[in-house]
Amino acid sequence: MSERARKNEEIRGKTFRVIGPEGQQLGIMLLEQARLKAHEFQLDLVEVAPKATPPVCRIMDYGKHVYEEQKKEQHARKKSHGHDLKEVRLKPRIGKHDLDIKIARAKEFLAEGHRVQFTMVYRGREITHQDIGQEILNGVVTSLTDVCKVERGPFREGKRVGLIVAPKQGGGEKPVASAKPAASSAPKPTPPAPPKPAAPSTPATPGA
Repeated sequence: MSERARKNEEIRGKTFRVIGPEGQQLGIMLLEQARLKAHEFQLDLVEVAPKATPPVCRIMDYGKHVYEEQKKEQHARKKSHGHDLKEVRLKPRIGKHDLDIKIARAKEFLAEGHRVQFTMVYRGREITHQDIGQEILNGVVTSLTDVCKVERGPFREGKRVGLIVAPKQGGGEKPVASAKPAASSAPKPTPPAPPKPAAPSTPATPGA
């Protein structure tokens, strides 16, 4: 609850709709009756809807209720910050094995929905060989091209060069196979019969 609910002796009013520990409706009661009912259950009477008509109280374990609400809030905060920007640091002289581990870790972040920033860290005179670092960053992007897209970069911050990638939304569209026309089940029309030859005409008999 965003505001702390009043309970037991803190509740003020005359009549209340009372809900039991299992969610059952116990009816409308006077405040003192509701307190006695909560005492019978050895639980607390908590005002859960003070603006309702009449106000609603529920019989519950208030301490347990507060604990569960706090857990819900923590889970909601954790979920809202779940898709953070994760950083994977690289260096120009990184070995292939270490680079593969970094790429695998980045894939895990992307699969969880996080954005990933690759940071190439130059030390000392390494900054004069930025082409090596750029080649490594290009190789990383190529390795992840099927699961991510470049969101920003490369960009420079002092002796560091950053590159941010984000997970691709869904996969590519599958080609739609062209359907073959279905064979017609209707019977084929019978061709018309050839016309019969006309009968020879009989010559007329001359008159007498």
